[in-house]
Amino acid sequence: MNFGESDAERALRAEVREVLGTPPVRSALDDLGRAMASGEREPDVRPLYRALAAHRLFAASWPEQYGGRGVSHLEAAAVIEELVRGGMPDMLQVLSVQIVGLFLLEAGSEEQKARYLPKLASGELFATVLYTEPEVGSDLASLRATAVRDGDGYRLSGTKVFGLKSGMSDLGLCAVRTGTGTTKYEGISLFLVDLHAEGVTRGHIASLADEQYDRVELDRVWVGEDALLGAEGEGWSLLTRCLAIERTGLDYSLKAARWYDATLTGLIPETTDDALLEEVGRYGAAVDAGRLLAWSTISQLGRGPLDPTSAAISKYHTSETAQQVATWAALVHGHGYGLRALSPEKAAVLEAGYREGPGLTLSAGTSEMMLELVASSAFDRPDVIGGAGGGSEI
Repeated sequence: MNFGESDAERALRAEVREVLGTPPVRSALDDLGRAMASGEREPDVRPLYRALAAHRLFAASWPEQYGGRGVSHLEAAAVIEELVRGGMPDMLQVLSVQIVGLFLLEAGSEEQKARYLPKLASGELFATVLYTEPEVGSDLASLRATAVRDGDGYRLSGTKVFGLKSGMSDLGLCAVRTGTGTTKYEGISLFLVDLHAEGVTRGHIASLADEQYDRVELDRVWVGEDALLGAEGEGWSLLTRCLAIERTGLDYSLKAARWYDATLTGLIPETTDDALLEEVGRYGAAVDAGRLLAWSTISQLGRGPLDPTSAAISKYHTSETAQQVATWAALVHGHGYGLRALSPEKAAVLEAGYREGPGLTLSAGTSEMMLELVASSAFDRPDVIGGAGGGSEI
């Protein structure tokens, strides 16, 4: 891969910086900043997303007919980088566009694409994933939620935990069991569930991070046949094919860079010794390597299906690096290095990062499962595709 920036990427970055300064976007960013400064743990990011979506920046890689710009995945990654650097929290965008939206583009019917994608791109709808269940952990193939035939549709029942942003989402990509087979990988199906429907109950699971984990109860929730994504019983193969797209590592690399940069702004020469300089160099190299690894993985999306092993490597490195940087930042400033030079805003960034860090190596697939996936790739084991926690796992 050529890591040099194209003219198109530079032009998009310049446009994003200009959009971030427009009155509607600036106002939404300011409102969000005030909410975060007041201690609100999960401020509503949807007004900001809608202001950005008006410029077709929310889902830039999608075809124009669905509300995107039809740019390459690398160019879309450049857009996301600039938006996050400009202050946009990315989790709900990652869920709605980079996970559920790309899943629909890969596996959805033409009717489903036309129905949902333009609304996701415009911010009219937001989406999350409903995979993990209590006492199942990383083994999604052991899920127990069910979908039972009822007339011209299905009744979904079960409990989903450790998802994110369900309270702000309208649509859930839900994995349930519609049958059984000779192995536990058979009989799994995927449905698009209206989270406002009768029988859906949403709540939080207590955690230290600002972004709360969710618990979603499905009590005989009715969905029509048009809510089925792919064929009945095809869920496992679809997940195998599509899960890698949420493991590019871009989101984790952006977190690591943000926390690393905030740490450096708080350092002053009088308290920066050789040992600390060595750490600055080591973590800086890891952050830069993670960004390049994520971009290399993203570049595969333009050439066909993303290799699950490459995605697992990227997810492992970037999430581990982000977690390590968050811990290192707390140790640096907790021991007094440049503490007086750290602004309240940067201190808040690092404090929130320290609380978020532990969950990064669980979400989108635990580090242990990523290592198992990489190791098993040498033995041609398609049944092992890894994952746990954070709302997206196998």
